[in-house]
Amino acid sequence: MTNSGEIVDFLNEKASYYEARWFIDEDPVQIPHLFTQKEDIEISGFLTATLAWGQRRMILKACRQLMERMDMAPYDFLMNATDDELKVSDDFVYRTFKNIDANYFLKTLAHIYREKGGLQQVFIDGYGQGGIDKAIIYFRKVFMSLDPPDRTNKHVANILKNASAKRLNMYLRWMVRRDSPVDFGLWKDISMADLLIPLDVHVGRVAQQLGLLSRKQQDFKAVLELTEKLAQFRPEDPVFYDYALFGLGVYEKF
Repeated sequence: MTNSGEIVDFLNEKASYYEARWFIDEDPVQIPHLFTQKEDIEISGFLTATLAWGQRRMILKACRQLMERMDMAPYDFLMNATDDELKVSDDFVYRTFKNIDANYFLKTLAHIYREKGGLQQVFIDGYGQGGIDKAIIYFRKVFMSLDPPDRTNKHVANILKNASAKRLNMYLRWMVRRDSPVDFGLWKDISMADLLIPLDVHVGRVAQQLGLLSRKQQDFKAVLELTEKLAQFRPEDPVFYDYALFGLGVYEKF
C-alpha cells in the first residue's frame, strides 16, 4: 500500500469484516450483551472494560464472577445492596485487580447511580466541559472521590499523566457508537466524531506499520495522533477503524 487511498480502502474492508455479530462471541463485549436494560449494560460494560486486559478466557471468567455477585442484575443490585452486600469475597482476584479494588468499584458505582444520575450523566457532565478528554478527566475525579485505597487508583486511567486510557476509550466506544452490531449506541449526547481510539499494543503496532502513527509510546499523545489521522479518513466516526487495527493485530498478526 503506497498511498492513503489504498490504506483507507484496506482499513474499510477490514473494519467492516470485524465489526460483525460474530465478533461479540470472541470479545469481552459479550458480557454487556447479556443484558437488555440500559443501566445493566452500562454497569456491566464498565466493569468488563476495566478488566479487559490479558487472556480473554480469564477476563470473561472474572467478569462473570462479578455479574453473579450482583445476581445478574447489576443496576438493581447497586441501587438496593447494603454496604456489606457491596463487598466481594476475599478470594476474588483478576491479575492486579483484587477484592479490595472490586469493593471500591462497586461502592462507587452504587454512589454514582444513587447520587449522580448514573455513568452516562457523569461522562456527559465532563464532556460538556470541552470534549472526550474532559469527560475522562471529570469521570476519574468523580470516581476516585470516595477515598479509594492507594492501590485502586491505577485501575482508572489518568490522562493528565499521559495514560492512553485504552479501557475507558473502549467503554466509550461501546456506549456511544450507533448503528453497530457490536457497540450499543446508548449515549446519544456524545458525538461519535469526538471518540478517541482505544490504543493498545496491537492497535499501536499495526498503526505504526501502516504509517498512521509515528509515536512509539502507547500514551495519550499517541492516542491523539492516531485519532487525528483516522479522522481524516472518517471524520464522523474515526473509531470505526479500531476494529480494523485491532483485528489485524490480534487475529491476523499483521
